[in-house]
Amino acid sequence: MAITPNSVGLTFDLLRAEAVPLSQQWILHGMRDYGPALVTMLWRILGNKEDVCDAYQDTFLNLAHLPDKRKPKNVRAYLFSTASNVAISMLRYKQLQRRHQDALLKKYESTQNDFCMDLDAAGLQQQLRDAIAELPEYLGNVIVLRDLAQMPYSQVAKILGIRTTAARVYRHKAIKLLSMWMSKQENRDEL
Repeated sequence: MAITPNSVGLTFDLLRAEAVPLSQQWILHGMRDYGPALVTMLWRILGNKEDVCDAYQDTFLNLAHLPDKRKPKNVRAYLFSTASNVAISMLRYKQLQRRHQDALLKKYESTQNDFCMDLDAAGLQQQLRDAIAELPEYLGNVIVLRDLAQMPYSQVAKILGIRTTAARVYRHKAIKLLSMWMSKQENRDEL
């Protein structure tokens, strides 16, 4: 059954007024007298049936559990004020929930991107290691000592027993070969 201002009157009919204490009869009269207008207001604020039903119910539960259980001076004003507060609280809660979900989604996506980037980086490093292993020994030694061990050219030349200028030339040749091989590998991967 769809909730409409006209169907709210049935709620009052379904309740047995005799079962409600006299101190809270005003709540039932409020449901009967102001229920349809209240539903219309809630519908305009919330915009969907489930939320309107929840807000309507919460409004009257709040009224039934008032601390002093006394009838307010202006029932209509109190009823509409309570209902609007309930509806606004629901909207705020949903907004907060959406923000948290968006934040979690962003965190999840960034984690996934980091994971994919880590996999790509690890694959790229392995391809580079394989390519360095394919280099002629004299070029590979210079790359390992200069780039991986981060030694200065003078120390690389001393360890390999070559001149400093030769170490620079060998490194340049090695980088050109590695670049060419890696770009060929990348083109193969794209196909």
